[in-house]
Amino acid sequence: MFDAITWTAHPVIFQFGWFSLRWYALMFIVGFAIGVRLMEKYYKLDGKDPERVYTLFMYCFIGTIVGARLGHCFFYDPEYYLAHPIEILQTWKGGLASHGGTLGVFLAVLLYAKLDKLPSLFVLDRLGIAVAPVAALIRVGNLFNHEIYGHETSLPWGFRFITNIHAYEAGREPIFTAPCHPTQIYEALCYLAVFFINVWLYKKYDAGKRPGLLLGSFFTLVFGSRFLIEFIKNVQEDFEEGMMLDMGQILSIPFILGGIWLIVRALNRPKVTEFIR
Repeated sequence: MFDAITWTAHPVIFQFGWFSLRWYALMFIVGFAIGVRLMEKYYKLDGKDPERVYTLFMYCFIGTIVGARLGHCFFYDPEYYLAHPIEILQTWKGGLASHGGTLGVFLAVLLYAKLDKLPSLFVLDRLGIAVAPVAALIRVGNLFNHEIYGHETSLPWGFRFITNIHAYEAGREPIFTAPCHPTQIYEALCYLAVFFINVWLYKKYDAGKRPGLLLGSFFTLVFGSRFLIEFIKNVQEDFEEGMMLDMGQILSIPFILGGIWLIVRALNRPKVTEFIR
């Protein structure tokens, strides 16, 4: 038996001169690769040319990075970044927000769908399947970065994370937290569950023919689980201390409500048999 897991994983896989490959970046790349293959599969199943997915990938990739970075800067520390706008571009210093990334992808898909002459909900519904594993792997990347973990816990699966991670990367001895909830793992498991639920809905209930149903399920379940897990997660910024709901929860509420609306709307409309503009 053990009282806690001492997590000593190094964020960097290898370094060659100025170049380093980090686990977070690898999880991001692998996640997007899985997402592309899943989108190819569902495009084929719905009679669309899978080659069109590569253009979609570029839109989604740019939308994710730009949206996640701007979301971090303006949701969590707008005063600082408005005073130091050049630092918005310095993504290597860290700071990506999932809510901003989601908004960025949403807007990118609206543009892509208009140019590609596809219904936007056709694309977004299938992304409601493909994006969930990406989100799960990004949380695994957060685990390797020793970040966004939870409150202290006496549960046997609590993790002792390194608090001086930058010094540890430079070769210093690690300083560990008390055992904490590994909320990165909790979220990753929830996102994988969303993936399997949406695959099941697509296969068993023809959810792909009810525009908005898969996207609504994704929004409701992903951000609903995020909302609940935030109760045991440490705040990301000092201004969140003492707030009844932290910024992550506040930003999740519109997605949850929007997801419920999409589900109700989809279930109250007839199935679609052809996906054309």
